[in-house]
Amino acid sequence: MRAGACHILVKTKQQAEEIKQKLANGGNFQQLAKKHSICPSGKRGGDLGEIQPGQMVKAFDNVVFKKALLTIHGPIKTQFGFHLIKTLYRS
Repeated sequence: MRAGACHILVKTKQQAEEIKQKLANGGNFQQLAKKHSICPSGKRGGDLGEIQPGQMVKAFDNVVFKKALLTIHGPIKTQFGFHLIKTLYRS
């Protein structure tokens, strides 16, 4: 199985909640990722490309491979910080 996903990674849960609210109010995921994400993928609008199970940490995998597509999930806490994750497709 493979999936396409993008995410926004920030240091605090509060920051993630604030960005999620902006997204809920019509904010652009790619622009918010470029502005706020501390992951190198932020420069690409949060695009992680295609990933396979086991490539990311378990909490991240659980969202990408089990939760609803095209929905923003999070904040999801990992050792890296707090993620807002959107799965684009699975194949």
